[in-house]
Order: sequence, then structure tokens, then C-alpha cells
Amino acid sequence: MTISAKKIHFDDTTMWVELSDARTIGVPLAWFPRLLHASSEQLNSFELSARGIHWEALDEDISVEGLLAGRGDVTHQPHQVA
Repeated sequence: MTISAKKIHFDDTTMWVELSDARTIGVPLAWFPRLLHASSEQLNSFELSARGIHWEALDEDISVEGLLAGRGDVTHQPHQVA
């Protein structure tokens, strides 16, 4: 069974995702800089799909699989310290 996002809402620091298996997970907005710096209007302009969440205006795609694995924004790799 594929788990998908059914509903999403935000507070000041967290994205709350209600999943198709009845769980709700909270994800820090700090994990996703584009979301952290977005307006309320931009945050709430998302599309749900079977695999995740998409924000066209923010050029952001987040997979439910990634959220469940605890992954944040993977497009920017952290700097390595020598």
C-alpha cells in the first residue's frame, strides 16, 4: 500500500501532513528553506499527488517517502569540513 498525503496545514514553524494511513506527522519548516521563507498564500498553494506535495510557484516538491524517512531539502548538500 502506498502512503500518500491527504491534508496539509501549517503553523509558524511546522508543516503538518495527514497521511492516508491515519497518521499525522509534523515536519519543521526549517528543513525546507523555500517553505520557511514563503508567504501563507504561497504555502497554501500546493498540489497533492499519490507520491507527494508540489508547490509550482516555489519550485518545491516533497515526497511522502522522504518525509517518513526524515529527509529535508536534499537539493543543497551541506558543506564538508576537512
